[in-house]
Amino acid sequence: MQLTAPATPRTDTRSPGRDADGMAVASFILGLLGLLVLNLFLGPIAIALAGVSLWRGTARRGRAYLGLALGIADLAVLATAMQVSHTLSWSL
Repeated sequence: MQLTAPATPRTDTRSPGRDADGMAVASFILGLLGLLVLNLFLGPIAIALAGVSLWRGTARRGRAYLGLALGIADLAVLATAMQVSHTLSWSL
């Protein structure tokens, strides 16, 4: 009598290209969101996701480059706001 299911080999249906495409979209969304809130955290994450997706060969290169640019813009907005307000953070 067998109490567990028989072991079957697991087949992964997702391809590496599909994962890279998802990372490109995520970097774009996080970079865009980072312009409004949490740019100290979301900017570097967007940059990292864009870099990894480009390195893995995404089909959405434009989206990855936009995520990279927006991640850099997040950090630039933070630096500018910190200079203007003379604080370590910024608020509206």
